[in-house]
Amino acid sequence: QVQLVESGGGLVQAGGSLRLSCAASGFTFGAAVMGWFRQAPGKEREFVAAVTRSAYSTFYGDFVKGRFTISRDNAKNMVYLQMNSLKPEDTAVYYCAADLTASNVRRGTEYDYWGQGTQVTVSS
Repeated sequence: QVQLVESGGGLVQAGGSLRLSCAASGFTFGAAVMGWFRQAPGKEREFVAAVTRSAYSTFYGDFVKGRFTISRDNAKNMVYLQMNSLKPEDTAVYYCAADLTASNVRRGTEYDYWGQGTQVTVSS
């Protein structure tokens, strides 16, 4: 049974940092592109970041502008999102996702498995 379990969300002041983690199980982790997406109330789901199978390449949403870093540990079946210089507009539920086909890593519909999400709230 596939599971993606996010953790690390919470309340932080603007300018602060959070590190999100995603524990994966039930599929061949090393065969999946891993991504992070977010969704704020009343807004569409938005691509945040993705990392390829071997972590050779990473991709980021335009709004990230060097503030976030995605990484993965294939030995532990974990993917991380380090978020620095957080802004109130980063407030959203953040989701971890796995893409076994790696066709378009920025498109949420391409991902096969999703976690339940973790809330990130940035206060001004």
